[in-house]
Amino acid sequence: MAAARAVRAPAMSRRSGRAARMTVRAAGSPASLGGFGDKVFKGKVADKYLAKYDETSALLETADWTTNGKADVVASAALDWAKEEGASVYCHWFQPMGSSGVRPGQSGQVHNSMFEFDMKTGEPVWELRGKDILKGETDGSSYPNGGMRATHTAGGYLSVDPMSPMFIREDTLFIPACFVSYNGDALDEKTPLHRACDSLSREGARLMTLLGCKTSGMVNNIGLEQEIFLVPREAYYKRPDLQFAGRTVMGKMPPRGQEMSDHYMAPLSTATPALECIREIQTEAFKMGIPLKTRHREVAPNQYEFAPLFGPAVTQTDNNLMVMQITEEIAARHGLAALLQEKPFAGVNGSGKHNNWSISTAEGVQLFNPEVLNKATGNPDVFPIIMAAVVSAIDKHGDLMRLAIASPGNDFRLGAMEAPPAVISTFLGPDMTAYLEAFAAGSTGKYYEPNTKTVAFGADSVADIEVPAEDRNRTSPFPYGGARFEFRAAGSSQNVSLINTVLNPIPAEAFKTVADRIEAGESGVAVAQELLKTHSKCIFNGNGYAADWPEKAVEKGIWRIDSGVDAICEFTSDKNKELFSKMGVFSADECEARKEVLLEHYVGTVEIECNAMIDMINQHVIPSCKAADVGPVRKLGGAVKQLQDALGKIHGAETVAEAAAMARTLRLETMDKEVRALCDEAEALCPPALWTLATYNELLSSTPTRESRARGARSNAGGRPARGSDHVTRGHAAL
Repeated sequence: MAAARAVRAPAMSRRSGRAARMTVRAAGSPASLGGFGDKVFKGKVADKYLAKYDETSALLETADWTTNGKADVVASAALDWAKEEGASVYCHWFQPMGSSGVRPGQSGQVHNSMFEFDMKTGEPVWELRGKDILKGETDGSSYPNGGMRATHTAGGYLSVDPMSPMFIREDTLFIPACFVSYNGDALDEKTPLHRACDSLSREGARLMTLLGCKTSGMVNNIGLEQEIFLVPREAYYKRPDLQFAGRTVMGKMPPRGQEMSDHYMAPLSTATPALECIREIQTEAFKMGIPLKTRHREVAPNQYEFAPLFGPAVTQTDNNLMVMQITEEIAARHGLAALLQEKPFAGVNGSGKHNNWSISTAEGVQLFNPEVLNKATGNPDVFPIIMAAVVSAIDKHGDLMRLAIASPGNDFRLGAMEAPPAVISTFLGPDMTAYLEAFAAGSTGKYYEPNTKTVAFGADSVADIEVPAEDRNRTSPFPYGGARFEFRAAGSSQNVSLINTVLNPIPAEAFKTVADRIEAGESGVAVAQELLKTHSKCIFNGNGYAADWPEKAVEKGIWRIDSGVDAICEFTSDKNKELFSKMGVFSADECEARKEVLLEHYVGTVEIECNAMIDMINQHVIPSCKAADVGPVRKLGGAVKQLQDALGKIHGAETVAEAAAMARTLRLETMDKEVRALCDEAEALCPPALWTLATYNELLSSTPTRESRARGARSNAGGRPARGSDHVTRGHAAL
């Protein structure tokens, strides 16, 4: 996995002082930086239009413009910009709950024209007022809400998110917004994330000031590594399970998958449409100011990854949602289908979204970078105090970290030798672990200075290089990586708002604990030493993939929750409701509602998968077997009845938690082990000419035909490629 890098401004050419701006990309040329950020209302773009009203983009750098009477100025400037860019409508762009894997773009929006018609002259009259930007209203009862809304109490309200800039796509001005009920209950993913960032800023600033580093607040930066599959679109249209559920519920493995480790970091070949698709995704992202820094092939065939630069959690989350939407849309133009689900295929690696997480002061002092922190504070004990608080947070709230990654698709990844197990530990490395152990034992007043080592290549012409003394541990769910932690277990289809809504208040609570005790007269060093002695059991520098590690973790008292359903149910434990309430993130009612939404989302996902499997058996597998006079036809008919009966029992469950537990058993035991085996047996026996579903070979080891690629480009105007006439080019020229 490529690591996201520290944020910095886009590079500028120093030749003749000229900005390094490429021309608009032609087919087959590199991803273009021309017009980077031109579709985002901030910086130089905003300056141009705000100048007319005697303002600069500095107006947009805080939330003050939403309350100090400047909203009309912002609206007028945004309208001028939108008109010049060819936009004629606007919308509040928000993030409903329960959207992962089912809602395109994972956003909600209602488009309104930025003009009225003069009925006498028939001429349009352009208008966008401050109040249009500041507030919106919609039906809160029609989105997943966990009982917080009903048809007779349906009010849902939107407020602009001033920390996330407005942007334009096609003919629409998008206004990022937060979404709450008539009573102020959060109905979206973004509002709690703002609250969580506020809690971290408040308590972090308080502690840092007590430790001698005065600051106005804290910033949570994240970097998200997005994995995807790009498969031939005509094959995708021959898989109802992929279309409806995002993953295959049956499919015989081809003779070659990823066994030869030949795909990871392999060349992005121009022989297939994937590279050109990726270039276009990057170019579109660049226009929106999204700095997609890294691209490469991943472990599985037809699997890829993007990684951006770091940035504030709220805007990075918005950017990631847009990258996922752009990826799906642009893939279609190239005869491809983008698969974002965590485990589209059995037998090869699934996709994750590593959430690189760091904290800095508002002035830029990075708390997890010992060199920077030591220089800023001049106090060698500040770094171990911060690390002790974070370690205590991981140990105390590992259940919440597990809950945050309990997406339906992660059922098939965690602990499967491709993602960390469902044990929440942290890797700090032997070097730092020894330093913290010595600190806890009384060796204070010593700076932590990470060691390095020299690696020799053994060739006279190849220079030795210096590397960190710590090796890299890819089996830990939350390893320290130098200036950041990396939450490696996040799912690829997730909106990471919940992940960071959890990651931020748990250290905030720990920072509060330390600050409270310092203010009560205790030494910060003594408090940190106590925390390390109590909570360092969650530090594990060994092999997280080892078969005996999960049991050993339980013996040590480390959080282990194998079932995502069980993890979701931890949302409403007394400990967690107290945490969220104390940090101002969720009320007790909001915790109950979130749990219900997550459980309903799980049940709904499994129901879609099961119904797709039933239809595929009835409409494809059994008819193919009968046509070929092969296969376990009678057993397949019995399997359909078994699936239907199981769905009936789920529908009759008394509680959503009971339904989710039954759905998990249906999915992982009945569907994935028993019924799938019958379907794959049938596929193995049936001649290819009579098998009507796209095979794994066609999905993973084929390229779209030239005709389908051209049709995919035309389909961008609407509709989808027709089925029937195209074939899939077979072989192993994987995308």
